[in-house]
Amino acid sequence: MRTKIILNPYSNRWRAQERVAEVEQALTAANLDYDLVQTTRPGEAINLAQSAVTDGFEAVIAAGGDGTINEVINGLLRAADDGPTVPFGILPLGTANDFYLMAGLPASLADAAAVMIQGKTRQIDAGEVNGRYFINNSAAAMEPMVTLENIRMKRLSGEIRYIVALIKAILKIKAWQMHIKWDDGSYDGPVYLLSICNSPRTGGFTMAPGAEIDDGLFDIVLAPEVPKLTLLKLLVRLMQGTHVYHDLVTFTRTTSLVFSSKPGTPLHADGEVFSEAEMDAAYKILPGKVSLLSPANKAAQSVKII
Repeated sequence: MRTKIILNPYSNRWRAQERVAEVEQALTAANLDYDLVQTTRPGEAINLAQSAVTDGFEAVIAAGGDGTINEVINGLLRAADDGPTVPFGILPLGTANDFYLMAGLPASLADAAAVMIQGKTRQIDAGEVNGRYFINNSAAAMEPMVTLENIRMKRLSGEIRYIVALIKAILKIKAWQMHIKWDDGSYDGPVYLLSICNSPRTGGFTMAPGAEIDDGLFDIVLAPEVPKLTLLKLLVRLMQGTHVYHDLVTFTRTTSLVFSSKPGTPLHADGEVFSEAEMDAAYKILPGKVSLLSPANKAAQSVKII
């Protein structure tokens, strides 16, 4: 089966570029029939993935971090129409690799390539917000604000970079007035954090403990405006994964969510900020829409790759 590899050399602050030879060695060792292309600008992987399906490639692989995964997924879902995507795989070359780790995929490139040649897929969910797709999480308010601070930093890398960005965001944050509705609940008032999760982890933190990527549900985490000292305590609990048990935090599951915000809020999908001042947003879950190449398990389907 012809496989397209879309590699983002910028992932992990250009460290992915240094691993291109290692990637090709792993793919060759796995006897994968592949064509590898490197992206040259943000957003390019969306069109490359969509074109790969049109051109008859039967599997598409994102080689990079969560941002690269997001672009490839957007291309594949655009090409999928009403059905599931073509088999989709990941070679982890990012900073945090949140989704990759939460999907239970193997750590090494050699093992990741072996998963692809085995050709087993599992159907996992995707989310859609205002025409943008995601498979890990999307968020408004503080979380994308942290992402913007993260983007502006030039030197730090890894999880320490997220922590520094978080501190900078806390010093600047002002609440957004929001009206939010989900399947069986609603909220009106000032908001600091609104995270819509398909998997448990984002930005190196466990935002939604217990979230599952194939249950047909979003896990939402909502925190209102609180005193800065309380916010700091909540963030400490976030690092421990216990924030969802705080009395002020709403933690629930839903298939859809809509909100309006004043002022407009930054909004991201899988860590990619696509709006810095969104006034309205509508989310919906797309159950089983993505065919993820994954180690053999009870939920896996066989796809012969030769």
